[in-house]
Amino acid sequence: MSLYFAAGSPTTEFTPAETKAALASALDKLGARKKVLAVPPDFTRLHSMAGKLTEYAWNYYGDALADVLPALGTHKAMTDHEIQTMFGPVPRDLFRVHDWRNDIVTLGEVPSEFMQEVSEGKLDYSWPAQVNKLLVGSSKTGGGHDLILSIGQVVPHEVIGFANYNKNIFVGTGGVMGIHRSHFLGAVYGMERMMGRADTPVRRVLNYASEHFGHLLPQIVYVQTVVSKNAAGKLALNGLFIGDDAECFERAAELSLKVNFLMMDREIKKAVVFLDPQEFKSTWLGNKSVYRTRMALADNAELIVLAPAVHEFGEDPTIDTLIRKYGYCGTPATLEAVKNDAALAGNLSAAAHLIHGSSEGRFNIRYCPGHLTREEIEGAHFEYGDLAEYMAKYDPAKLVDGWNTVDGEEIFYISNPGLGLWAYEGRFKD
Repeated sequence: MSLYFAAGSPTTEFTPAETKAALASALDKLGARKKVLAVPPDFTRLHSMAGKLTEYAWNYYGDALADVLPALGTHKAMTDHEIQTMFGPVPRDLFRVHDWRNDIVTLGEVPSEFMQEVSEGKLDYSWPAQVNKLLVGSSKTGGGHDLILSIGQVVPHEVIGFANYNKNIFVGTGGVMGIHRSHFLGAVYGMERMMGRADTPVRRVLNYASEHFGHLLPQIVYVQTVVSKNAAGKLALNGLFIGDDAECFERAAELSLKVNFLMMDREIKKAVVFLDPQEFKSTWLGNKSVYRTRMALADNAELIVLAPAVHEFGEDPTIDTLIRKYGYCGTPATLEAVKNDAALAGNLSAAAHLIHGSSEGRFNIRYCPGHLTREEIEGAHFEYGDLAEYMAKYDPAKLVDGWNTVDGEEIFYISNPGLGLWAYEGRFKD
């Protein structure tokens, strides 16, 4: 097991040429490959730098890069425009679509005893290690790869603590049961106990799957980025870690904690979060505004979410229906609904999302959507805000990330919740 490249610091900013050279130096160490599968994130991780790294991998391997499978998880397939925007000149005919309900192979199961142990007795089901069939199939069925490049960003995450590493494989290309049960594990354990931590119950489950079933897959090399905004407000690649075991993830998580996690010396009473219309089109994604700020928000604080492109709750039709039915009603009500509704019990990632997106009555969430009605927003247990009114008052073009004063009132502004995690030091405990 090897670490092929590792460099980065809070002050490092890789240039495109340096990034391309670093990837090439790592791939040189692997030797020649005949058929490579790239597994980058989808458009919801536009700012991960993974699009450029996929392009550089294509430059390096040429025709040997046979397939690109965006790790959609439950998300919608990328449009041609999104592929062009994110991946540039990478040929469109290389892209495959992950179907989490049908295109799945189960490699094995994490036993229920292990699940019970890591969940502190809250769950006793087993967990299926599922991946897209393209990862394991023969050349006759479109597989037959001799290398999988798993490309993505390590950043604090509500379900697992830090995004990426083997999550990109077992969740990003995972199946219905694996996604549902991993998300629910994270929810019942408690996201505030996990965000910003590399060692969590969900990660332990995925690590078990890697250790016990990884030999059934081609060699996986993880290309992990750490990205933040620099002093000029531009995206900066602070770190790049490439390897085929946990070390590259752990090194990336250590750096991400330094550049993506803002520990605050006082609580936020009013936060304004802007959801980039290119990236956030559903509350399924847009609720990062809730997840990533909740540990910094004071009791009875107000979170204002400016969401110009949000037009739905869930990207999957079944999950969208369940979110509309129950709304973000808090943990006790959601767990009770799971007991009584077979549809929700059969879609546990939806239940997990309902828990994650609730303030549990501790602070107020005001959604200002571009394409959902007041009735839809209030039906989901959010407060409604008129987008035009709130955009006029809290103009993203005039605000800076961090503390601002608007009409004599202090607010905390976040231009992209997907790039960080914010916490009040008195609330965050090891």
